Amino acid sequence: MSGTTEPALDTLWYTRCPVPTASGLAHSLGWLAEDATGHGLSLEVLQDAGPEIAVHHFDHLLPGLIREGGNVPAIAARAQGSPTRLIGLTWIDEAQAVLVAGDSPIADARELAGRRIGIPAWAADRPRSFPRAMALHGFAAALRTAGLTLADVTAAEIGVNRNPEVRAEGARRTTWGVAELLAGEVDAIYVKGARAAEVAREKGLRVLVDLDATAKRGDRVNNGTPRPLTVHADLLEHRPELVVGFLAASLRAADWAAGHLDEVRAVLARETFSGPEGVAAAYGADFHRGLHPDLSDERVELIGVQKQFLYTHGFLDADFDLESWVAGEPLAQARALVAGERAA
Repeated sequence: MSGTTEPALDTLWYTRCPVPTASGLAHSLGWLAEDATGHGLSLEVLQDAGPEIAVHHFDHLLPGLIREGGNVPAIAARAQGSPTRLIGLTWIDEAQAVLVAGDSPIADARELAGRRIGIPAWAADRPRSFPRAMALHGFAAALRTAGLTLADVTAAEIGVNRNPEVRAEGARRTTWGVAELLAGEVDAIYVKGARAAEVAREKGLRVLVDLDATAKRGDRVNNGTPRPLTVHADLLEHRPELVVGFLAASLRAADWAAGHLDEVRAVLARETFSGPEGVAAAYGADFHRGLHPDLSDERVELIGVQKQFLYTHGFLDADFDLESWVAGEPLAQARALVAGERAA
């Protein structure tokens, strides 16, 4: 916290990743801006700002910021000392897979032993190294299904943008290693999301391990599962009503999404730069019914699994206490507010 004096605030900042989120739908529907205006503020989106502002998607050092996005930057920023609180978690399975070339002789996960797996290089810092973290955890999960570990394969570094952006052009890049796989420089790559599903189809790549098909949720933990909602601690301390209003708008959007699949898919097609087929392939037929954020014991435990993985593999500057990061009161208040509206 920054102290007891309330800082001047005229702008509520919002940032999200191009994936299914209730807050993203609430923004698309105009509800986030409406709530901010009702509190005398304007709503600004980091994706629309210049690079000096957009970088806060990764370091979360901008007062007045609420973020819903991948957990690698959120956890790494917290480990670096960024003053954030965790106010919600969502879980949407999003087409995680290990791919091989269409003519690869590798038949199953067991035959990855001794092979070269494509792992993106380190980015400029730990929060922006999410492609590397995603691939490592994805491969660890895929290998575990065959009784193998990362020690059984050879990691081959592949190129990556060292300074990824969350603005529109930066969001287009959602796969890494396709060129290296097609060139025979690596034997397998990890991909996820709507655009990744389209790229695999376009390039004739074969799904070797469909991680979404694994029965245990713990085997699907990665950058987007679970996906955290975080807030700068100053905003929560000095303007908690804004945080509650944001979460209430997100809950209303999740309610709306449950009955508007086609509209939700249209929003996602725009945000993920994918066509309807890519969205349908990446997200199941019922994903729009499960966009509500919560802080259930299961989801908190799963974000803890991801934190431990990131710490073990060098993605965190330091470990931190997970429970002290969680702030459950804003979501409880937002739920009560929306429940009252439903009952009215």
